[in-house]
Amino acid sequence: MSRRPPVVELAIAAFAASSATAIAIFSYQAFSRRQRRIKLSEEVNESLAHELDVESSQKSHRGTVQTATDSDLPILDEESNYDETLIREQLTRNYAFFGDEGMKKIRGSKVAVIGCGGVGSWAAVMLVRSGISSIRLVDFDYVTLSSLNRHATATLADVGTPKVKCVEKALKSFSKWIKVESCIELWRAEDGGWLLDDVDWVVDAIDNIGTKVDLLKYCHEKGIKVFASMGAGAKCDPTRIQISDISHTVYDPLARAVRRRLRAKGISFGIPVVYSTEVPGDVKLLPLPEEEFAKGSVNELGVFDDFRVRILPVLGPLPSIFGLNIATYILCELAGKPIPNPLPIKGRRKLYEKLLRDLQVREAKLTGTQINRMPIDEDDVSFLFEDVHRGRSVIPPHAIPQRPTLVKWDQAGDLTLENIVVMEIPESERHVKEGAQVWGEEVKAIVKSHRKEIKEWRTWVGV
Repeated sequence: MSRRPPVVELAIAAFAASSATAIAIFSYQAFSRRQRRIKLSEEVNESLAHELDVESSQKSHRGTVQTATDSDLPILDEESNYDETLIREQLTRNYAFFGDEGMKKIRGSKVAVIGCGGVGSWAAVMLVRSGISSIRLVDFDYVTLSSLNRHATATLADVGTPKVKCVEKALKSFSKWIKVESCIELWRAEDGGWLLDDVDWVVDAIDNIGTKVDLLKYCHEKGIKVFASMGAGAKCDPTRIQISDISHTVYDPLARAVRRRLRAKGISFGIPVVYSTEVPGDVKLLPLPEEEFAKGSVNELGVFDDFRVRILPVLGPLPSIFGLNIATYILCELAGKPIPNPLPIKGRRKLYEKLLRDLQVREAKLTGTQINRMPIDEDDVSFLFEDVHRGRSVIPPHAIPQRPTLVKWDQAGDLTLENIVVMEIPESERHVKEGAQVWGEEVKAIVKSHRKEIKEWRTWVGV
């Protein structure tokens, strides 16, 4: 039998030695991971056992309702005592997505969540699950039975406890390194600045318009990054949920009210929001019992001024989707991978530009003069089309136009916001040819109402 050349034998020997070394290394790494998992499992079991002991103690001493205290929360180690390898393993999918540099930014950031209900609780949970290491929770409210249809962390055992404590307990149950500040507070413009100190982002999940506007104004003026949630109540279509700048929101009554109040305070854009383009249907506030009205004015029944006491129907999944949108946006911003302007919003802006351009061309043809500068702009068109006309034709049955256009109501009048209406193109052609009288008294009354609304808006914003 012929022998192999010495070179071949050396190569085989080197390969065998390398393989043995690699096997040894992999075996050691597997053994180390296994030991760390065993240690982690023991720590988690200890935490769960402690939590169950606390819950059992609560049940034996609780009457109808009992408020949670800091002692009710499971005692967990600080980040300095937690294995960095285990943290990276828990966040391995996030590291794969954002990379080391992106995750370094995320883990080094602090977020304040103002409002820890159906939207805020979900945002907080996913921010922490994704690597946020420091979070401040702010909410004055307590968990109720009706909270359980939408809250991210609340259980029956949490009913009667502060929402911030409920969320804190959940965060610490799956994040050993999280630093949580729970503030049972109502954010107010006059004394709430300290709640926003040293944070990189603020989540606005407040459901009161006045307080929401105050918070957004404060953040905007102080240069604090803030993301706001608009109305998730009385809606059911998840495909209509979008992220956009506050100036581009459409069809959302809460967004419309917030947008108008911000404009009155000199803020027209620059605040990202999550909202739904779903037009609210016939879902209304649930009625209050007669005995509640007998107590006095409904507006005086709340715990705090201006906070609603009547129940707005909410389909549980919708607030969670809003919260997940918020968490995703903030995480991408922190990691340096911002979400580009969504396509539907880009298309909406182009719609306003087209409506304005077509109006300019039509007026130039009718007057026989060149119009170099229009007395209105795209923002005015947005307000007129979305807020005043609700994206519908002024002509009954007020359908959503397939080919919308703007046209002067009084053809002899000036080209002003009060004198412009929305129509379908065939309707506008008839209008220009036959005049406003062709539409009858009903449409005239609608136009008069729209003009009043526009004048009130001008007075409100001071233009």
